[in-house]
Amino acid sequence: MGAAVGKAAPAKARLAIAENTILQFQCNRGTWDAAASCTNERLLDAVDEILDLAEAQPFPAASAAAARLDSALRAAMSLMMDEFMCLRVWNASSHDLRLAVDRLAVGASANALWQHTFPSTGDRSSSASTVGRASAGSPSSAPGDLVGFLDGEFLDELQLLCPASLLVLHEIAHRVIRAGYTKELVQKFTNSPCDVLDRFLSIFHGECSRRTTEDVIKRWSLATHLVGKALVVMQRQLYTHNSPGAFDALKDEYFLAITKNRILNLLKFADDFTSITSHEKLIYILGMYEALSEAAPGLLTMFTGPHKELVAERSEEILAKLAMSIRSMVASLIAKVRDDVSNTKNIVCVGVHPLTKYAVLCIERLAPHRDTLDLILASCGDGVASLSDLASRVVGSLEEKPVLPCDDDATAAATGSRHHLFHANNANFVLQSCKPLLGDGWAAARESVVERHVAGYAEACWAPVVACLEPAGRKPAAKVVAKFSAAFDRAYESQARCEVRDPALRDALRRAVSEKVVSAYGVYLKTHPKLEKKLRYTAGELGERLSELFEGEAAEHNK
Repeated sequence: MGAAVGKAAPAKARLAIAENTILQFQCNRGTWDAAASCTNERLLDAVDEILDLAEAQPFPAASAAAARLDSALRAAMSLMMDEFMCLRVWNASSHDLRLAVDRLAVGASANALWQHTFPSTGDRSSSASTVGRASAGSPSSAPGDLVGFLDGEFLDELQLLCPASLLVLHEIAHRVIRAGYTKELVQKFTNSPCDVLDRFLSIFHGECSRRTTEDVIKRWSLATHLVGKALVVMQRQLYTHNSPGAFDALKDEYFLAITKNRILNLLKFADDFTSITSHEKLIYILGMYEALSEAAPGLLTMFTGPHKELVAERSEEILAKLAMSIRSMVASLIAKVRDDVSNTKNIVCVGVHPLTKYAVLCIERLAPHRDTLDLILASCGDGVASLSDLASRVVGSLEEKPVLPCDDDATAAATGSRHHLFHANNANFVLQSCKPLLGDGWAAARESVVERHVAGYAEACWAPVVACLEPAGRKPAAKVVAKFSAAFDRAYESQARCEVRDPALRDALRRAVSEKVVSAYGVYLKTHPKLEKKLRYTAGELGERLSELFEGEAAEHNK
């Protein structure tokens, strides 16, 4: 207590001086500064004096002095707990941590971390060259200087625990335990500050009303990912710090308390989004599901007993709700594409349709989430049990759409040829775009669709030309060839401006037509060798003309 009053002084005098010291500090707080680098020994001496008197019981039980001592003890413990609440145990003020959080928050808002969002109805641009290069919410889609932040590796290099604070915690815990106020201190743990976790949670918590649903979900997913990583580092630093003392007995309850409420708040926030069913939010809800399912196992290691059971049950409940929401969104996506197809005007082109590009774009952006989506859809009973099934269902919506002939050419051959050429183009676009994403098994089924339409095109458009070589009756060979040549010219002219952009499909179509037309023509000429000087085309010349097909407008410029 000081030189004026020692242990031998009367108990009442000792109590009076201790009470006065406690009162002074209640009015003028500051046993320790925020960094716990400065300690006021005078206050601690006063608390110790009160504890000594409480243990000695120098006053009669019902006396006024005993009541004063009890009141002073309560005031001293209240002051100790207030000091605990003001203590900065965790350091969120480091430049690197503040920089990371600020950059991540800005990056999430600017879509830097989620470059490939799910397309809206009007967004139908796609390119197979973008396939697999960026995944929604993945580190690879973030700017280079944010990749380390997203991985959470920077946390391993930071001192998140304020080392001096542990010494203070030992001082407080020693006196609180000695006074028998352990339960009250543990209750304080629930609301104790944790600047590190709160800094990460601020990524999505602030000004939610001013942000879009997509922005809030992205921020939540990012915060959940980083909180899980931060907790591992925080727990390691708290338990491995070499400064034994009274607080060691309370570390488990302390860490559980600062973790539990924040994790439950994260889960509650996620629960608010489980009723979303719009397919345009599918990517974001998938990201939320993945963030929670990835973080949940690590988060559970922070808890024991009933607390662990509570967090586990809540996590599983929300994951189940998110999965149900995702299934509804998938159904909504399928229905949307079908409605768009139904409402689309009659198709007259033979190129890749905007709806096909839109469907492929959807698959491209879902592909990075394939494992998650397959897991969720596996229990779906409507025939869509995987991303591959979804892709087949979505891109197959156009396959029954009729294709009308152009230029008022309504012959069966013209209608059939354009139908098959359109579907060959579209099926091949889907195949080339999605094969790297969905694998050889899925691609094999789509290859057969392309092959079927290639063969169908050759049959619908060019079989009538070949049929001219098989006249009824005994028609002169010269007239047969003349009729064949005229039919060939008509078919060629009708197909001259059709465009097939994919070189491999273009070659396959030319080959199929050549095998049907040139081969039959060559055989006929061999059986009628005298026609050589009366021919408009040799077999070789037919092959050359067919090699010019499917160039589109370029064919006109090359004439």
